[in-house]
This record gives sequence, structure tokens and C-alpha cells, in this order.
Amino acid sequence: MSNLARKQQQPYIQPKIHTEPQIQPIHKRSQITLGEKLIAIAVIAFICIMAIKVISTQATIYKVNKDIQLMEASVQKQKKVTEDLKMQVSDLSRYDRIREIAKKQGLKMNDKNIKVVEGQ
Repeated sequence: MSNLARKQQQPYIQPKIHTEPQIQPIHKRSQITLGEKLIAIAVIAFICIMAIKVISTQATIYKVNKDIQLMEASVQKQKKVTEDLKMQVSDLSRYDRIREIAKKQGLKMNDKNIKVVEGQ
């Protein structure tokens, strides 16, 4: 037998092709975990609640300030009325006016019965 026959009997070997191993896709979880999401929701809820609380407090303060201003205006008006009445009292209690009214009603001045009263 010849060399040729021997070569035919040998199995044909294909040259190896370098193939890269297949990488199985890695299932990545989301980068934000459930705990972090819950914390973020809690922080956002806290901020919203505090914002509402601040706004309601400001509204209450505004209402109280409005009531105070109305009361101060009322007090000023009452002080003015009181001052006007004091002026009328001092005007009506003048000595000359009282003397004229006394003369009209027939009263006479007796110097022995005059008593001096100091005003307040």
C-alpha cells in the first residue's frame, strides 16, 4: 500500500475557528432599589406635608393680623370719640356758661357759699 491510501483513511480535521464564548446576558436590576424608592417617596411626602403646614400657618397669621388691625382701628375710633366727648365736657363746664345758666334760672351769687373744687 501506498502512502496515498493511508492519507485517505485519516479523518479530515477541520481547522479550529476561534469563536468567542457566548456571554449570557446578565439581568441587571434597576439601579434604584425598592428601599431607596420608599425613602424618596417618604421624603417627598414629608416635604409636601411641611409645605402645606407652612402655608396654613401663614394663612392663620394673616387672619390674626387682619383681626388685630381691625381692633386697632376700632380702638383709635373709640379714642377719638372719647377725646371729642372730653372736649365737650370741658366746653360745657366753663364757669361763664354755668354762671349764665344760673342767672337765667334766677339764682344769685353768694360769695360766702362759694367752695373751690379742684378738677381732676
